[in-house]
Amino acid sequence: MSRYRKNSTIYSILIVICIVGFWVFENFYTPDTYSRNNDENGASSFPLEYLPSSTTGDIVHHSYYSLSYNEPFEQAEWVAYELDKKHLTYDDRDRPYFIEDPYVKSKSADWRNYRGSGYDRGHLCPAGDRRFSEQAYNETFYTSNISPQDKDFNAGVWNRLEMQIRQWTKRYGKVIVITGGVLEPGLQEIGEEAVDVPKKFYKIVARKEGDRLKILGFLIPGVEQQRPLESFCVAVDSIESLTGIDFFKELNTGLAETLESSVASHDWKF
Repeated sequence: MSRYRKNSTIYSILIVICIVGFWVFENFYTPDTYSRNNDENGASSFPLEYLPSSTTGDIVHHSYYSLSYNEPFEQAEWVAYELDKKHLTYDDRDRPYFIEDPYVKSKSADWRNYRGSGYDRGHLCPAGDRRFSEQAYNETFYTSNISPQDKDFNAGVWNRLEMQIRQWTKRYGKVIVITGGVLEPGLQEIGEEAVDVPKKFYKIVARKEGDRLKILGFLIPGVEQQRPLESFCVAVDSIESLTGIDFFKELNTGLAETLESSVASHDWKF
């Protein structure tokens, strides 16, 4: 065998090994985890009777929040978490790296998709709401919990709404929050994995008052807004129409229709 043919054979073998290696990495590599063990991800602190429907069936329960991942858009269509007054601490936490969510079947998008895009890696469940525990804090840095957000929006009206929810938590003791971007066809995409950039974001806040459930929805364009937060209040059924998600599917149908069709901002102290 000539030297040329021998070298060519070696190169061919190396190329095959590389191809096989990339395939194995893509299909069997399990990312690092911020969760202590698999058992802790079998249930979430979020009350399951208020869990929304999923358009994809890819629901993940972490210890301190749940989510429904939407692979075509490379982000969660909703993140749901409970915020208790005792969660609101000022503990110092070292900011961890963003990592892929090892419990999303299709793998959540790599954080590098955001690099150089001009968009923030916007938290859906805020890290600031999870300072009470290192694990709870770190879990918010799974990439399944982030969505591309305009920098001024993330630091502005979105942050103001997060702070308002903390104030309500201090006032009322406990709230549940369901949040995400409105995922629809034709959105701008960033990164090699084509992560979609929502034009609008929503939050739904709920609390129990005796036997009654109080619900308030917000729908905000994804750029900075100077209007008062109350001006973004909408009926929950309008968010359902945009997203295709049933947010309180376990409630009595008549009760759900009544609660979701109204904007009861008078039930909340702004």
